[in-house]
Amino acid sequence: MLRGIRNASSNWIGKTIMSAVMGVLILSFAVWGIADIFKGFGQSTLAKIGSTEISTEQFRQLYTERLQQIGRQFGKPLTSDQARAFGIDRQVLQQAVAEAALDEDARRRGLGQSDAETMRTILTDPSFKGANGSFDQGRFIQLLRQFGYSEARYIAEQRKVSLRRQIAGTLTSGLAPSATLLDALIRYQNEQRSIDYVKLGQGQAGTIEPPSAETLAAYYADHKNQFRAPEYRKVSFLVLTPAEFAKTITVSDEDAKKVFEQQRDKFSTPEKRQVWQIVFPSADDAKAARAKIAEGTSFEDIAKDRGFSAADIDLGLVTKAGILDPAVASAAFTLGSGEVSQPVTGRFGTALVKVGKIEAGSAPSFDSVVADLKRDVAVDRARAAIADLHNQIEDARGGGSSITEVAQKLGLKAVTIEAMDRSGRSPEGTPVSIPQGLELTPAVFASDVGVDNDAISFGGGYVWFDVSGVTPSRERSLDEVKAQVEARWRDEQVGRKLSSLAAEMVQKLNGGTSMADAAAAAGLKVEQATGFKRDATLPGVPASVVQAAFRTAKDGSGQAPASAGGEWIVFRVTDISVPPVDANAAENQQLKENLERRLDDELLAQYVAKLEGDLGTSINDAAVAQATGAAAAN
Repeated sequence: MLRGIRNASSNWIGKTIMSAVMGVLILSFAVWGIADIFKGFGQSTLAKIGSTEISTEQFRQLYTERLQQIGRQFGKPLTSDQARAFGIDRQVLQQAVAEAALDEDARRRGLGQSDAETMRTILTDPSFKGANGSFDQGRFIQLLRQFGYSEARYIAEQRKVSLRRQIAGTLTSGLAPSATLLDALIRYQNEQRSIDYVKLGQGQAGTIEPPSAETLAAYYADHKNQFRAPEYRKVSFLVLTPAEFAKTITVSDEDAKKVFEQQRDKFSTPEKRQVWQIVFPSADDAKAARAKIAEGTSFEDIAKDRGFSAADIDLGLVTKAGILDPAVASAAFTLGSGEVSQPVTGRFGTALVKVGKIEAGSAPSFDSVVADLKRDVAVDRARAAIADLHNQIEDARGGGSSITEVAQKLGLKAVTIEAMDRSGRSPEGTPVSIPQGLELTPAVFASDVGVDNDAISFGGGYVWFDVSGVTPSRERSLDEVKAQVEARWRDEQVGRKLSSLAAEMVQKLNGGTSMADAAAAAGLKVEQATGFKRDATLPGVPASVVQAAFRTAKDGSGQAPASAGGEWIVFRVTDISVPPVDANAAENQQLKENLERRLDDELLAQYVAKLEGDLGTSINDAAVAQATGAAAAN
């Protein structure tokens, strides 16, 4: 579906997983702007585009799904405040409005798509292909569940996406970058430079005499904020997850055998068959094709006559449950190897089905699965126990008990961290012990002493915490941080001296001194970096030097700080070259495709913006704030 809409101002987020999975049409919102079309109206309607309305609940669902997608992508949940800070609420709103505008446009133009074509689009979507390159029903179902879509909802959305693509394809058909633009971009991208360079390190800075007491005191006075002790908080927390709680549960062989018998199918490997299908627009077409097969025409030739490739008709090696259409599944699992079915009236049209290789199913023994089975049973029991414990814990907290008191009463183990700062470190500078993936630190510093905090969802369970003490940030005395102050003062002195030496060397080079002579005079070794591009990553040469080299003319010199160790680098550009432009090279073809997509995006963005204006677009900002949690934040 049309889910991934690229926003140039949201590079941190990039393409969401849904974009890749659903093979979506990409739009660019970088040139859009809808801030001027906001005005309030009925609370149940969040936006209206022409005659199409987006309800508050619809938008809330889209927004929640987007946050969940990003959370899965980055391996941790995104709070509402973080989402608004990154502009995700505006991105989702713009996306929803754009989709509605294109849907309205499709309706007004009378565009449509047949069930058979929708089915073909799904079956040929690369996102749903398995390891053998064919449609994988199991993968299809898994991805839909992963992103919270029912089969019916996805099919309906897929039809909408196809209509949007019809509009986009009409607009951008034949659009291509000019040869001049493409040639300039390829030359810019492929330009190569070579440099001679030397590294100035602490050895060239010479001896830095220790600062006097007065100098150190003055430096400390000017940089006090850099040496402040951070705020520390004391926190107690209780983690209750099924995986951990399951370790305390023992499952007997007898109980495991009962579950094994009840769920025998779950542990069995079902029969698999290699299945091909051709979907026809009518039953008569299917009958005619079946008659040709009876006369000797091959199934594959029928597919070619219909304009299908081998990949288009191949459902892969699948189980019966893995075939999208129940009627097709039933037919496929009644045929023998090499047989072709009679016309099958399915969900998306009339089809002919052919079966190839057949792999028999198998059933494992109890002994081979008992360990995994007991673990799964224990986790299930743990979930039930946690649900009960959750209520007990909440009741106890409601009665005024602390987390440590609750844990003691229920025989659980709470963890207490005496002091942690906002970076999750102790006063000694070491990381405190917090379960991986648990976003506890932000919650702790958003709370305060005595606050009854809501439980944090984590690992399928919960985490409760209490802030029991706060040590405010304070100004450290010079005596406390004297070593750190002196070390930082010294680093600054070294940096200043090396910067001055580098500037002097650049001046000499620009005055006609050779790099070899300048290096020899400073006791340095000349090194080379040759034939690198703008995006090169060079060993020992930081990106700042690469960038500076591309700002410097041939035979010109420059300087830049190294990325670490207080070094400075002085360089001279010894060569600038642009290889002959081969527009057919793989990398240049990719560059061309990227440019074409960018042009397509910009044209489509302009079209949708015009649509929104022509159709009339209204957005209820109060409803948006309510749906995204901004109203509560205010």
